[in-house]
Amino acid sequence: MANWAVYLMVYAGAAMMLYNICGFVWFARFIRSMQTWKRSLHILYVPIALLVLFLAGYLAVGIFGKPDLIVAGILFFGSIFVFIMYLLLRNITQRIIESEKAKTEAELRAAEEAGRAKSVFLASISHEMRTPMNMILGMDSIALQNPGLEPETRDQLEKIGISAKHLLGLINNILDLNSMENGKLKINHEEFSLSVTLDQVNVIAQSLCDEKGLDYRVTVSDGVRGRYLGDENQVRQVLLRLLDNAVKFTDAPGTVELAADCVFQDGKLRKLCFTVKDTGVGIDRSFLPHLFDVFSQEDASTTNRYGGSGLSLAASRGILELMGGSISVQSVKNEGSTFTVIVPLEYAGKEDAPAPALPKEADISLEGKRVLIAEDIPMNAEIVMAFLEMEGVECTHAENGRIALDLFAASPPYHFDAILMDMRMPTMDGLDATKQIRALDRPDAKLVPIIALTANASEGDVIQSLEAGMNMHMAKPADANKLYATLKRFIAAFPKPAGGEAGKE
Repeated sequence: MANWAVYLMVYAGAAMMLYNICGFVWFARFIRSMQTWKRSLHILYVPIALLVLFLAGYLAVGIFGKPDLIVAGILFFGSIFVFIMYLLLRNITQRIIESEKAKTEAELRAAEEAGRAKSVFLASISHEMRTPMNMILGMDSIALQNPGLEPETRDQLEKIGISAKHLLGLINNILDLNSMENGKLKINHEEFSLSVTLDQVNVIAQSLCDEKGLDYRVTVSDGVRGRYLGDENQVRQVLLRLLDNAVKFTDAPGTVELAADCVFQDGKLRKLCFTVKDTGVGIDRSFLPHLFDVFSQEDASTTNRYGGSGLSLAASRGILELMGGSISVQSVKNEGSTFTVIVPLEYAGKEDAPAPALPKEADISLEGKRVLIAEDIPMNAEIVMAFLEMEGVECTHAENGRIALDLFAASPPYHFDAILMDMRMPTMDGLDATKQIRALDRPDAKLVPIIALTANASEGDVIQSLEAGMNMHMAKPADANKLYATLKRFIAAFPKPAGGEAGKE
């Protein structure tokens, strides 16, 4: 064989050996990245060192030696053999990668399925828990209306109500945390009056403080008042959670304060600062870093005395982070705590004067109004009807959506002033009933207020209600005053022709 062919085999073998070295280096790095070898990692580089020596021998033979056909063949086919071994290792490595990928994907699918199963479970268990909670709170509220109650019995009923409301708050916190964890909690961007929101918060906080004998103080700077674009409900819920905690962990005589101020302004963007301060039991400095963790509780004795699940602060922080805000705390043990909330909101203008043509809720009487109640559980219907009948409302009960649809379709136009619609009912659910009512060919079908009153309380349920054509979504258990206010607001806005009352026979 020609001399050039011999040298070609030698240098081709050297080039292939260089390629093999690169391949083994990649293999060694892959094995290390798998982190399956905790010891003797240097063994991975032993074959690389040997191959480098072989490469040096190849070059020495090619440069300084006089190889013949036999030597050149041995060198060339030696590189081929190492190359085949490398291909086998690469094939094994590829199988490992594919196996790990499949394993990771299977674990991810399993985690997603577990997350979905948990969400379905929490939504279902929430519905099942809200149904008896509605009965407990409803019957408790009705029983407290009896002026002839013995003081001891009244005290027992009030304690039942407090415990039931605490359990309801726990359910709501779990649902909020679950929605945030699954990315289902959406932050709305709608115009609202902050003054109205703060008034609602103050009414509730004042009531809580009065019940416990605490002094409640409010300071709102002029720069805060106005209309904003944001999620009014979440702002209200965060403040109520903080105020509820402040009241819960403060003994009489004590003080709870709420302050609101604007700390930053750039064009329409404003950062509002809400401060909730109390003179309660305070928090130990060592526990402050864990205060916003889920189920975090400083000590069992405090929890046993004052209650609390360790969920409300975690839920509040999660909601504020979704809104682009923050929450912080300063506290001294046995002296009190100060929670500071920063919420960025878009300023939408000064407060508008109320429209003179629209009556205020307080000016509207529910006396003689007719409300259709679609509810499949008789006791739930009985509670709602009892609440409304206290205000002189004439109630009509439908056991499911189909009956509600038939009753509305058979009534004269503008006979019903509002409809309270449960979502989950046999034969026809509330969503389908609402859609079919809205589709009826009669003048009041698209205008009559339809309010969801249901134990389905997730964000997705709210969206479904509104998309079906309902005006508002209220979660059970129904608070009587909130139910009255909601009905008054929507009935006041229900446009009727001059002869609209003719439908009332």
